[in-house]
Amino acid sequence: MIQDVWPHVLRNEFLRDVKADPESEVYLFDAGKLLIGEKDGEAVLPKAGDFPEETEKVFLFRWDGRARFLVGREGETEVPGGFHFVDMKTLRHTMKAPKDFVYAAWTALQLARWYADNRFCGTCGTRTVFGTTERSLICPHCGRVIYPRIIPAVIVGVTNGDEIVLTKYAGRDIPYFALVAGFTEIGESFEATVRREVMEEVGLKVKNIRYYKSQPWAIVDDLLAGFYCDVDGDVTIRRDPGELKEALWVRREDVTLQPDDFSLTNEMMLTFKEGREPR
Repeated sequence: MIQDVWPHVLRNEFLRDVKADPESEVYLFDAGKLLIGEKDGEAVLPKAGDFPEETEKVFLFRWDGRARFLVGREGETEVPGGFHFVDMKTLRHTMKAPKDFVYAAWTALQLARWYADNRFCGTCGTRTVFGTTERSLICPHCGRVIYPRIIPAVIVGVTNGDEIVLTKYAGRDIPYFALVAGFTEIGESFEATVRREVMEEVGLKVKNIRYYKSQPWAIVDDLLAGFYCDVDGDVTIRRDPGELKEALWVRREDVTLQPDDFSLTNEMMLTFKEGREPR
């Protein structure tokens, strides 16, 4: 999955007084695109020394022990020579960058969006300031504390013996299959989300819900929780056409995987295909 990048290590705890040096790698985004250079055919990040000394640099996280920073502001920072912006999805789908590069960049993008979206307090409109003891933004007028947004969601492998429900989303130009998925609502447990989403999307009742694994999916602020469950009773799929353009039972040996190993969905499909899902 996207976070499986050993021997690389991302440490995202808040550090108050870390400063960038000229060799510190930095991220600059513009409308969801990342500033990169290229070396030996692979994407590389700019360094703090590529920008004027007075350019704002905000600590994000440590990667393999070295601090990385968010530099400048979207649309306001001059781009140094030798670098260009590339769409984040292009980094994944064309494989112009290795998985560890994409994982770190997605995490940086999630934080960059949070900083940009909360420059002003949503309660009173005052400009926010950086927290000093934790990763937060604080309104100096009304005292509101704002933390990075994380959206919980579930990925669900609905099974019936040696078959699993595979789906394709409606309204998306994505050619490969996925699993039932959906967001957790206020006041709802993950298990309740599983039952509701499966019923809404494919019209099936389920039982024996068992947890598999989680995944940060930073490009859309998600924290995904993967579950398998068994169909309970009638196995007739009643697809919601507003959500899905396809939904069908597929035998283990016929499961076709996605084109890369980034997603929890793909790992769960592979796990079922190989008969390794939790019972």
